[in-house]
Amino acid sequence: MSSMNFYTANASLAGAEKLGVEEMQTIWRVEMAGELFYNLLAERIEDDEAKELLRRNAVEERGHARRIARALSIKLGSEWEPTAEQQELLDVPMPPSIDATLFAGIVKGELNGDAGYQKWADAEEDEEVQRLLRLNGREETIHAGRAQQVLEILSR
Repeated sequence: MSSMNFYTANASLAGAEKLGVEEMQTIWRVEMAGELFYNLLAERIEDDEAKELLRRNAVEERGHARRIARALSIKLGSEWEPTAEQQELLDVPMPPSIDATLFAGIVKGELNGDAGYQKWADAEEDEEVQRLLRLNGREETIHAGRAQQVLEILSR
C-alpha cells in the first residue's frame, strides 16, 4: 500500500462496485491527501480568488475523510482508527506547470467522484453509511464547480 500515491490510489477505486473495509480505508487516505492536493495547488497560483476556492475544497476533503472514518466505524461495529501506515499522507506529485488543462481534468475527476460515491451508496445496505457517501458525492460536484471557476479565472 505504501507504494501508492494520490493518483494511483484514486485510480485503484475506479472498478469498485461496492465498498468493503479495504476500499473505504483507501478512500480515507485519498480524501486526506485531497486536502494536501488542493493546498499545493493553491500555493502555486497567484490569483487570490482562485487560491480561496482551492482552499475551501481542501478543507472539505478532510471533512470527507471524517465521514469515511464514521462510515468505517459503522461497518466495523466499533470505532475505526487508522494505522500508522494509513496515517502517512499519500504522496501528491504535482505537474511542473499549473494551467487550465489541469483544472479541466480536476473538474472531470470531481464529477466522476460524485458518480462513484452515488454508485457505492446505492450498493450499501446501511442507511447511515449511504447518507455519508451521498453527502461526500454531492460535495465532489461542488468541488468540480469551484475547479471550473478556477479554470475560468486562469483562462482570463
